[in-house]
Order: sequence, then structure tokens, then C-alpha cells
Amino acid sequence: MQRKVRIVFVGTGAMGQCAHLKNYVLVPECEVVAICEKKRILASKVAERYGIKKVYHHFTHLLENEEFDAIVASQPFTRHLVVLKELLRAEKPIFIEKPLAGSVETGEKIIEEIKKARTWVMVGYHKRNDPAVIYAKEKIERFKKTHEIGNLKYIRITMPPGDWIAGGFRDLIRTEEKIELDYDPAPSDMDRKTFEFYLGFVNYYIHQVNLMRFLLGEPYKIKYAEKSGVLMAVESQSGIPGVIEMAPYTTSLDWQENSLVCFEKGFIEISLPAPLVQNRAGRVKIYKDIPEPETIIPQLLPVSAMYQQAVNFVLSVMGKATPACLAEEALEDLKAAQTYVRMIYT
Repeated sequence: MQRKVRIVFVGTGAMGQCAHLKNYVLVPECEVVAICEKKRILASKVAERYGIKKVYHHFTHLLENEEFDAIVASQPFTRHLVVLKELLRAEKPIFIEKPLAGSVETGEKIIEEIKKARTWVMVGYHKRNDPAVIYAKEKIERFKKTHEIGNLKYIRITMPPGDWIAGGFRDLIRTEEKIELDYDPAPSDMDRKTFEFYLGFVNYYIHQVNLMRFLLGEPYKIKYAEKSGVLMAVESQSGIPGVIEMAPYTTSLDWQENSLVCFEKGFIEISLPAPLVQNRAGRVKIYKDIPEPETIIPQLLPVSAMYQQAVNFVLSVMGKATPACLAEEALEDLKAAQTYVRMIYT
């Protein structure tokens, strides 16, 4: 039998615990062998709950003393360069949260560091791992090849702000500890107001920027940015139009994220659950108008995108899967966001 992939966790804050750690400990091919957390009381409590034997409080001690195969570094994205400069010394695969960085400038520096380390970094675009998105993507590519419902014509992604947590922090371990952290520098080409708007945009909507490219299956350019921040219009490399509706309305006790992929004679609709929901995938509806009207609603596995993301990373470390999104592609999301923000502020 092949031994389990040995994972070390760097950061066990809210997302570290509730989006990642509690999923990785359930992946059969994985063993979380150590955590590195600066908050000492928090580290001790998290290790006890999840049965993790070793605890470190500094990157250097972890890298010098622990044997592992890969790293999950759940950190604020505005300190990814600071963290990765240290962790890439191990020359092991690393998982980080989305987006790649707080700016294109910093993202490009991260890519340089990854190349020097001769490894790869996966960025946490968990929506790509939702069973609904995986199923829909396979159908989109099939329909593009067979033309059975005509040509791809248009994609619309709608993501109103809502309850993205969905009870996902109920089991979060908290302490009152305070620590000082180092952050990446602000970009040299943005004033403070523009940079703050940029950070807010990439923090909340970079998933949709990434998902648009994934569903299109090719690069795209920003063609229009509505000044109030509700709508972004894009055009793909082959001329397919698309829009991202970012906040047409809000919800309080619900999450209503939808993607509509339109062909000439039908469509694929994807409805995704809140990011931290557990044991539930999204939903897919396929409508085909030829040879006669037909609606297909597949039954999907009741697993969350976050769990499937953990599985994808572990299997990728084993060489049995392809990382859902590598850092090099994630840099394109930062560039798209930069173009959008500049259009807003021009």
C-alpha cells in the first residue's frame, strides 16, 4: 500500500480550521502530521481536537524539524509573498487561499519565487471542485465538440452578497491571543483609495473572475465595467461574450450564486451553495431544445466543494490528479481585476 500524503498546516485561523483542516483530516489518503500556528493556546487546542501530534510556532522550526510531503498555508492573501518566500524553501507543493496576492505586482514576485523553488502552488478556487461545476464543465466541453445544442453563445455569472458562512464557523476554536504579522507591500501603481477598492473586489469576487475563465475554457478580456460595481462585461479569446453580476441585490439568510451557460438550442445552469456549507454540492440543470424540449437534473454526490478541493490537492501531490488552479493561472485573475478597477476609477 502507498503511504499517506503527509500534510503540514501553516495557519489555523477561521478559514484554516473550518474551510480546510476539518476537511483534510477526513481525506483517506492524507495525514496531517503537524500544525504551525503563532497563537500558542490556539495551536494547542486545535491540535488536541484534531489529534495532531506536533505543533510549531515558527516556519523555520517546522521546515527544519518536520518530514512532510506538502503544505497547506491558510493565510491572509495580503501576506502570501511573505509566507511563500519562507515555505518555498522546502521545495514542496503548497496550497494557499485565493486570490494569489493583493496585487499584480506582488503576484508576479510570487511566480518568480515558485519558479526558483521548482515546485507548484495551488490556489484555493474551491468552486472548480464542486461536483456541480465538474459535471457542468464536462457537459460544456462535450456540447462545444458535438454542437448537439448549437454553438456556445453567452455566459452569465450572478453572485449577490449573502450568508456565505451558512453556519460553517459554529465549531471554530477561538482564543483572545494577539499577534503581530508581516504583510506584503502595497502596489506602487495604485493610490490608497484605489488599492482598498481593489482589495475588496478581489477578496469577494475573484472566485467569479476565475470561474468565468474556467467555464469559457479560454482567456478573456474585460470590455466594460459599470461604475457602481454591479456589472462586468467580458469577451473571450474566440469572441464569446459574458457578464459577471456582482451585487444586483443582497440576501440575509441565503446564498444565491448562479451561472448560466447558453448555447443556441439550450443551456446549462449551475446553482452553488454557500462556500462553507458542509456535505452538499451545487445543483445543475440542463435544458436541451432539440430534438425536442428536455430538462435534465442530475443527482450529484452530497459532498462539499471544500472537501473535494482537499481531495484534489492530496491526489495532485500523489501525481494522481491535476491541481484545480495553479498560481500561474491565478495571476491572470489579478490582472483582470486590475483592469476592471482601473476602468471604474478612470
